Amino acid sequence: MTDLILRIFVLDHKNTEDPAVRDKCGRVAGAVGIVTNFLLFLMKIIVGTVFHSVSVTADAVNNLTDSGSSVVTLIGFKMASKPADEKHPFGHARIEYLSGVIVSFIVIFLGLQLGMSSIEKILTPEENALTPVALVVLVISILAKLWQCLFYRKVGRMIKSESVEATSKDSRNDVIATSVVLLGAVITMLTGVNLDGYMGAAVALFIVFSGVQLTISTADPLLGQAPEGELVQTITEKMLSYPGIIGMHDLAVHNYGVGRCFASAHCEVDAKNDILVSHDLIDNIERDFSRDLGIHMVIHLDPVIVGDARTDALHCKVQSLVTALYPTVTIHDFRVIWGVTHSNIVFDAAVPFAVKDSDAVITQKLEAEIQKLDPEYRTVVTIDRR
Repeated sequence: MTDLILRIFVLDHKNTEDPAVRDKCGRVAGAVGIVTNFLLFLMKIIVGTVFHSVSVTADAVNNLTDSGSSVVTLIGFKMASKPADEKHPFGHARIEYLSGVIVSFIVIFLGLQLGMSSIEKILTPEENALTPVALVVLVISILAKLWQCLFYRKVGRMIKSESVEATSKDSRNDVIATSVVLLGAVITMLTGVNLDGYMGAAVALFIVFSGVQLTISTADPLLGQAPEGELVQTITEKMLSYPGIIGMHDLAVHNYGVGRCFASAHCEVDAKNDILVSHDLIDNIERDFSRDLGIHMVIHLDPVIVGDARTDALHCKVQSLVTALYPTVTIHDFRVIWGVTHSNIVFDAAVPFAVKDSDAVITQKLEAEIQKLDPEYRTVVTIDRR
């Protein structure tokens, strides 16, 4: 069914590497959500109003928020496809994330409103008379939401869209929420115990919880989310595959939306090489990253001295000391200014955020251990927490 819908509305829908195709697939997903969720809202609001069921009404409003979410998603994809301009040189793709944040706040607000209504229903219960027709409507809703979940998940994975995949999870949550309402209705019909207000409160709580989760997941990319480990590994392996690149550090990846990835890194080369040759190598690497991975890479050239036996031996000793103190810490940009009365050892220490010691404590410990090698060593350490 998913392929059929996309085939009807999107030519060459499988070519999702094309930004235009990806944009159209996202818009189709939004349009499908608007129509299906609004139809579910109409069915449930009629049933909830006729039979005075706050839980069904709450579930109906939940579907209305889903329809509104799809509208925001549709607008978000439209605006995100705008090209870069003078005020936004990196494009507008992050609007896709911003639209998700807006939707999440709407969901939380409506969930709180429904929670208040449910509490009132618990304090002042009102008889409801759900019929088998109403139960059939709830079953249809569950099946429709299950289909939505599978539809959004497939489209989200096809176009690599976090917002569409988040919508898939939201539809899955709706299946659970409506199932809770259905269960409460069945219990009420069989036992006469009115659980309507309690079920409405449960659905409202679920809506608020989903809204908070959605806020966190959509806000992370806007705050500057760390790149995935797989992407870091791919970049590192590709960079080190070039003859002439000795090492790489200080990798920073900035995501401005799907297909708009910018990165920078420091690459170490032999200081004895001709600077023009090394510069030409760096230019070629940057072009390769843009062509092969779609990453706009900027590389800082770090000439390092290699082949000096005394410096290399000290480098190995210092790295061993660092590893003994902090197993996850590595060093780079290592150099030594050899002197008559003392020698300066200069290097950067890449420290993961998981290491709880402060930068000052780490520096003091490293300096103390290095001086044990030779009291005449002076250490200049730069702590790099990135």
